[in-house]
Amino acid sequence: MARQERAIRTRRTILDAAAAVFDERGYTSATIGEILGRAGVTKGALYFHFGSKEELALGIFEEQLAVTLPPQSSKLQELVDSGLVLALRLCTDPLVRASVGLALDQGALGLDRTPAFRMWIDQTTRTLAEAKARGELLPHVEVTETAELLVASFSGVQLLSQLRCQRQDLEHRVVVLFQHMLPGIAVPAVLARLDISADRGRRALEAGRLEPATGNVTTGAEAG
Repeated sequence: MARQERAIRTRRTILDAAAAVFDERGYTSATIGEILGRAGVTKGALYFHFGSKEELALGIFEEQLAVTLPPQSSKLQELVDSGLVLALRLCTDPLVRASVGLALDQGALGLDRTPAFRMWIDQTTRTLAEAKARGELLPHVEVTETAELLVASFSGVQLLSQLRCQRQDLEHRVVVLFQHMLPGIAVPAVLARLDISADRGRRALEAGRLEPATGNVTTGAEAG
């Protein structure tokens, strides 16, 4: 058990170091040597967990999605919570910044960035499908198209926020995004109960940390 826990910690140390280097230098300019120096581990330890720089990037994609938030009575509230938590983590967590940066990095020509968006869209689609099954969505809503629109809109909003003010206003911008999008997909009774306040992400993330690790796993768009 001690060896397994040590391996888990080492893997996370390597991912955090890689995320910081990718975030600062971009995927193309980052080197394994820089990541090793930042992580303070041997080359053998790194290659035990990750066979290449691309595997490191894919590990970052997967890790940033593995956030456990408590379930809510409304699936749309979970969607809101997930988005606001992601906005908060983009402001505070280099691993999450690196994940989004890698997915949008036009210089990372050799990197398959599809998994990041596919996982994010699939996760959002599942949440919306559950919301529709519960009667939370208007009849015209097509869940896959709506998930793709939400992911694309969030990506654009966070990029604009990054370029204009290093994401200092990102949580506010995501609140505005939800305020404009949700009335077009949510039934009025559900919409009236949603908490889309700017501090919702912080409260949702804090609640998730207090929950046992068996809760539902979300991307950064779900709390109540």
